[in-house]
Amino acid sequence: MKNQSPVSNLQSPIRKICVVITARPSYARIKTVLEAIQQHPRLELQLVVGASALLERYGEVVNIIRADGFEPNAVVYMVVEGENLVTTAKSTGMGLMELATIFDNLKPDVVISVADRYETIATAIAAAYLNIPVAHVQGGEVTGSIDEKVRHAVTKLANLHFVSNTHAAERVIRLGEDPATVFVTGCPSVDLAARVLAEKPEQFDPLARYGGVGHAFDPSQGYLVVMQHPVTTEYKDALSQIQETLSAVETLRVPTFWFWPNVDAGSDRISKGIRHFRETHDVPFMYFFKNLAPEDFLRLLIGARCLIGNSSVGIRESAYLGVPVVNIGNRQAGRERGPNVIDVGYDSAAIIDAARRHLANGRYPSSALYGDGCAGERIANLLADVPLTIEKKITY
Repeated sequence: MKNQSPVSNLQSPIRKICVVITARPSYARIKTVLEAIQQHPRLELQLVVGASALLERYGEVVNIIRADGFEPNAVVYMVVEGENLVTTAKSTGMGLMELATIFDNLKPDVVISVADRYETIATAIAAAYLNIPVAHVQGGEVTGSIDEKVRHAVTKLANLHFVSNTHAAERVIRLGEDPATVFVTGCPSVDLAARVLAEKPEQFDPLARYGGVGHAFDPSQGYLVVMQHPVTTEYKDALSQIQETLSAVETLRVPTFWFWPNVDAGSDRISKGIRHFRETHDVPFMYFFKNLAPEDFLRLLIGARCLIGNSSVGIRESAYLGVPVVNIGNRQAGRERGPNVIDVGYDSAAIIDAARRHLANGRYPSSALYGDGCAGERIANLLADVPLTIEKKITY
């Protein structure tokens, strides 16, 4: 495995790098790579935006992407309504069909597939069958649910592997991948965390900038952030699971910024649970957002007294920022975590106890477990320099 870029060859032709962004977390995970590709003299960025990143009910991430200066070369509508297992499978198939046409039109030299969502595997399959080298970001990690199966399947489809740490690199190699194609770059989402952490501290008011829904409160007095997504293999339990978290936050009675779930099987049940609770309970300390720009979300997070939920941001960016985290359930099972994380089940009493321990303890030291803030530049340099081939040297 490699930890740095090879020596640059200034005579190399410009390579077209196609990046596919399909959801709110995908953009945060790859933004600094987009920046580095755009700025690299021997790379040309091709951007495809699709799935929930285009939909208003998930915050229209495409508008944030455009505001940041990235204009999509193509968009792909691929979300089948329903948010259940059948529609997830059908959305994957629709994405595969649409992305194959887009890649055939754009003719990229490399396609980047990000992380472990169903859109990620559609991206990798479409590119692989078109004989386009696939670069996979954030492979080799272990989690619960179907995400782990998708992540490892994309690893087998990929030709280049940009992983977050040495443990992830070792797993990719154990899956049979050529060590010469595995690079420890760090996680690009940590780049944004490092950028925000280095800023001059100032009061950030998300209510004034984004609107949202709920009862306004003064963020300077301290607050929680809640972000809980459905677990695909437990999607029928999503409603009861979110009810435990809602009950816990109601008992804590700390001002709370709450984010709507990702588009996954079970997300409609979580949304229903939040809406019903909001309408039937007196919760003047809760405020709800669909989405924030990546840096603004991290500015909000860095000021939080605790993050509650099951998002990977609690494992990755929060480790770097030193934010206390109550991680609920199995969605992040197996992923390496820092001392800032307390794991609990779907039980309101356990959530309350863990949150109170964090509130009493305060912030944690910053951890570089998932990167040092330079992943985007490393990945761009590698994309410009590494040999590209669709043939894979696989060892078992």
